[in-house]
Amino acid sequence: MARLSQKLKAFSKYVKNTRFNKISGNPQKRAICLSVLTVYPKKPNSANRRIARVNIVSLNKTANVKIPGEGISNLQQHSILLLKGVRVKDLIGVSLTAVRGKFDLLGVNNRKTSRSLYGVGKT
Repeated sequence: MARLSQKLKAFSKYVKNTRFNKISGNPQKRAICLSVLTVYPKKPNSANRRIARVNIVSLNKTANVKIPGEGISNLQQHSILLLKGVRVKDLIGVSLTAVRGKFDLLGVNNRKTSRSLYGVGKT
């Protein structure tokens, strides 16, 4: 007969790790921006990264979100944006990314390559 600790150890193999799952298994979620700020990344990288502090309304959670692309974004307080669960390795505590070109977050100006990632249509 197996002891309780042995049964728990065997069961722990099947428990899913939900460490980066901030949007509860959904592909995208809508959120409201609380503030926009810049953060300095981890050691080998040096450029300032723009992140937004957002409130995911349907889950009642707050999270840090990376704003992709170059240049200025039009994001401000109370803007609505779409999130996707892409981890940013050089920013600590940021595991979500905003989708450009959806809701209040506009696409990147004068983008020629990788347009679908930055919300730019064919010109």
